Amino acid sequence: MTIYDTRNKPVREAAVVLADDGRELRATWFRPTGEPRGAVVVVPAMATPAAYYGAFAEWLAESGFLALTFDYRGTASVAELRAETGDLLRWAGDAASALEALLEEVPDGVPVTWLGHSLGGQVLPFARHDLVARVLLVASGSGYWRHNVGTVRLIAPLLWRVVVPISTRLAGYYPGRRLRMIGDLPTGVVRQWGRWCLTPDYLAVDVPDAAARYGEVSVPVSTLHFTDDELLSEASMQALEALYTGTAVESQRLAPADLGVPRIGHHGFFRRSFRDAWEQHVLPRLARR
Repeated sequence: MTIYDTRNKPVREAAVVLADDGRELRATWFRPTGEPRGAVVVVPAMATPAAYYGAFAEWLAESGFLALTFDYRGTASVAELRAETGDLLRWAGDAASALEALLEEVPDGVPVTWLGHSLGGQVLPFARHDLVARVLLVASGSGYWRHNVGTVRLIAPLLWRVVVPISTRLAGYYPGRRLRMIGDLPTGVVRQWGRWCLTPDYLAVDVPDAAARYGEVSVPVSTLHFTDDELLSEASMQALEALYTGTAVESQRLAPADLGVPRIGHHGFFRRSFRDAWEQHVLPRLARR
């Protein structure tokens, strides 16, 4: 379905991305009115639906960029959550497929950006990063529990060792929304994530060549972190950045006062009210040649 705006605004078009194993992933194109100046795949955070990035993707299209948002498999309903057998590495493959779908749509010579939020910055090494022009990571870091902050760090061992095993066994998925802890996730995803979060080397517990994979990323990487992130500490961000040994990483850490707002947090940056911040901190990075 294509939605047209009579005021000559960008087009929002519901679509399907075909994953490498044939699964159909829900996606949405946000198309500028003219030829795109660039293209962006928005790779979501854990338990965060693509719809959450809708206002941001609309702004990208209004700014002249072709944008693609997508949902990881098995997340649309409780029935899907219970039926899903994939894990985080399967989700990494979904992100790789979304990038490939964008690359197929982009005219020759148009620069492509991987914009990863949280988990979206962790799974870049599993995609064809050699085909993108730049990478922007937002609130993305290692999920190792000792890099968590505040209450999250205090409850993390209990969450991963007790709450997740029991709740997934009883519900058939992780009912995070009801528990008010993270969000709803398929069993395979949340159990693997827990294993990563309890391990200092994070995803390397399941991916022995993780360091080499990250080191192969050679495109420019820039990051945006927030001082009031309620989940990840500065050490978490630095731990992830340190893995990108094959490229220069430009890091920026912002406080709410820098943006003239009372709070940013782990998810706040993608809310419509942050449009001025997008103009100031995202657009210059996307426009670089």
